Amino acid sequence: MPTLTTTLGIQGERPCVGTWDCKDVVHVFGSVNLVTGQLTHHLFESQHAERRRDGLSKTSRMQREFARHIEQVGRTYPADSCLCVVLLVDGANWHRGRVVDEALRANPHVLLYTLPPYSPELQPIEKLWRPLRHDVSHNVLYDAMPRLSAALRRRLREYQRKPYTVLRAVGLLQDLHAP
Repeated sequence: MPTLTTTLGIQGERPCVGTWDCKDVVHVFGSVNLVTGQLTHHLFESQHAERRRDGLSKTSRMQREFARHIEQVGRTYPADSCLCVVLLVDGANWHRGRVVDEALRANPHVLLYTLPPYSPELQPIEKLWRPLRHDVSHNVLYDAMPRLSAALRRRLREYQRKPYTVLRAVGLLQDLHAP
């Protein structure tokens, strides 16, 4: 489903963006190194038909995928070179639980710091999601979930190749041409 936003159009004609009768979604877990701008991400496609078959709750599925993200961060920043990696998280249910605890035990150098409720402005990566959605899903209808996932992966890889873009998006790098 596209994320709808204002757009330009021909005067007198209403722009049209289609939609599918589909409840499939893609979740993106991401972490930004606030020193280097390195982006670590994990995509999780959640397809409606599959969700009905597996019988797991949304929280259980999201906990499992968040645990995978913790493991990925642990591999990206191994304990022998990084003494402590702090992930800022909100109070969502999937940021805690048995599988998350197991992932944290397997990666003791990765710590979770829970932000206060209703404070997305304190979470740097939140500032990266807006340009990502703008570039990938605003007013665009993909004919299949794999195409949306591919577009997301492509854009996230671009972010990985340009860490200064990530640092600028999260507000840690000022534009040199700004007054």
